[in-house]
Formats: sequence, structure tokens, C-alpha cells
Amino acid sequence: MDRTYSELLDERENSRTQYGKSRVPLTVKLEKVAEAAFPCRFGNFRIFGFRRNAPNSPTVGLTTDLQSTNSAETVALKLGDFSLTSDRAPLVRIHSQCLTGDVFGSLRCDCGRQLELALEKIANEGRGLLVYDPQEGRGIGLVNKLMAYQLQDNGADTVEANEELGFEADQRLYDDPIAVIHYFGLKKIRFLSNNPEKVAALEAAGIEITERVPCEIDSPDQATSYLRTKKEKLGHLIKGL
Repeated sequence: MDRTYSELLDERENSRTQYGKSRVPLTVKLEKVAEAAFPCRFGNFRIFGFRRNAPNSPTVGLTTDLQSTNSAETVALKLGDFSLTSDRAPLVRIHSQCLTGDVFGSLRCDCGRQLELALEKIANEGRGLLVYDPQEGRGIGLVNKLMAYQLQDNGADTVEANEELGFEADQRLYDDPIAVIHYFGLKKIRFLSNNPEKVAALEAAGIEITERVPCEIDSPDQATSYLRTKKEKLGHLIKGL
């Protein structure tokens, strides 16, 4: 990979956004504003809602135009008791929002099936955490992602399409999901991800990853080119392509 996550943060903080505004320090404090029972087809989870700049909570950073395309709200699904002593750290996934894949079952990506696989794995182990990170389209927002789809239909790959729209290949920052993991007191985790940038972000935040657990599915033919680009240009750890 050309840049480490720390180098990427330094580059972003020293740069200007496309709107000409400076980025603010990447320090985030979220407030838990909701918690409820959440029975679903994967098991009896608990669902948590977190909000940045919640009423009566401190004003925090990361309110740049980069983040304005996304919600300041993050959701987490938790299963089991993290206080119990175990030889294995809890399984954790940070799943970036993908309306087209998670809700509509898009075959252009592997996101929806990754979400299901993560919840199945957590359910099978009896404990774990899924952080649903609202950074749609690798941080560019839903409609911009659809515009990127249009460019891909005309021959661009997923990285080229983002860049043609004036965005970085991956705009995401992981301060919010990291804050959620810290909220649950998790210092050691087994991390369900194919993305080395997420791994680097968690480690930079002092979270020890005892094991990286692959999150790979049998990809449809329509997603092969997309996944190959993620592997070759974004460094994702995907086998069999």
C-alpha cells in the first residue's frame, strides 16, 4: 500500500477539502442516546444508538464537509456479555453502510452478504459487536455513490469513479466506530474485516487485534471487477481473485 493510515490522516488534516475548508482535529466523543432489545433472525441482540453532538453532550470535532455527507449517528448491535472471562477476544466488525447492498440486495458489491455473514458469525460464537458505520459509498454519500455507479457503467472502476467525482478513493475515517468500541471497554478484539486500513486505524487507537478474521463471501459475477479493484488498488485482503 502506498500510504499508512497515520500518513493518510496526516495528509487529510494538512489538506483542504474540495470546498476549501480546513479539516479539524480527528477527535470524537460520542454519546449513547438509545439502547433496546433487538431480536432478529440472527439472534437476540441489543441495539445501541450513538450520536455525535448530542443534546447536552460536548461539542466535538470531525464536523468537516467530508463528514457532512454522512450521518452523525452510529448504530451498534451487541450480543453476549463482554465482561465474561474468555480465552478468545470478542468478534467485532465495523460495517460501512451500503443501502444498495444491505437493503436492496445489490450484486454490484459484496456488502449485503458481508453484513449477513458477520451477524451469523457473531451469533454462532454467542457474543460480539457489529458497528454499523454510516459512511455510505466509502464516505462519499449515497447519491454520489450512484453517480459513481454511472461512471462505472461507462468503463471506470470503483476507484477511478470516485476520483472523477473529485473524491479520494476511500474517504472514510474511523473515529466514530472506534469511539463505539471504546464505549464497550474492548481493548482486545478479533476483527472481522478484509480491509487493512481499518486494522491500522484500530491499532493506532490502542485497540489490540488478536486475530483478523476474513469476511469473504462467494461473490456474484457482477461484483468480480469491483472486488478485484478493491484488492489491487485499495489493498483489501481478498483471496481467489
